[in-house]
Amino acid sequence: MTTLLVPIADGSEDIETVTIIDVLRRGGVEVVVASVHDRKMIKAARGSNIEADVLLTDVADTMFDAIALPGGMPGAEHLRDSSVLIDMLEKHDIHDALLAAICAAPALVLGTHGFLVDKQATCYPGFETGLTGADYVSDQPIVMDGNILTSQGPATAMTFALGLLANLKGYDVAQEVADQLLC
Repeated sequence: MTTLLVPIADGSEDIETVTIIDVLRRGGVEVVVASVHDRKMIKAARGSNIEADVLLTDVADTMFDAIALPGGMPGAEHLRDSSVLIDMLEKHDIHDALLAAICAAPALVLGTHGFLVDKQATCYPGFETGLTGADYVSDQPIVMDGNILTSQGPATAMTFALGLLANLKGYDVAQEVADQLLC
């Protein structure tokens, strides 16, 4: 079974978080939603209450096929500041697992911690200075470079999630899900 970790925190962007979870589950991916806090319930950026499946510490030693980081403020800052998450990202990057981030997360999490050096990446406009070592691509909704997938923000969440699904399960599965969603 293909597996995806979606770390969440207080202030994670509602649309991005739910879209990633929904689209990937529709595509047959086992999605594990993990709170970086010491509680499962988080309050998303626009006030939605989202309950994680587990605490991140519960799955810290688990290898996933991919990790997808929603943006939102201050959610992306909480993800950036989670030493458990950064350790997991480093382990997964070494094994060439797919690392995906949208909105502020490419800059605040991946850029801050050196995952984007010599890569092309995008993010929410205004955060591009945080893409440390990366070539900023401003005119594409999603950018794939090696094992890194980045996207711009809430309006690109569906494209991002379908791109993530295509990378994990193949184009045909992603197209089938897109058709079901009337994309």
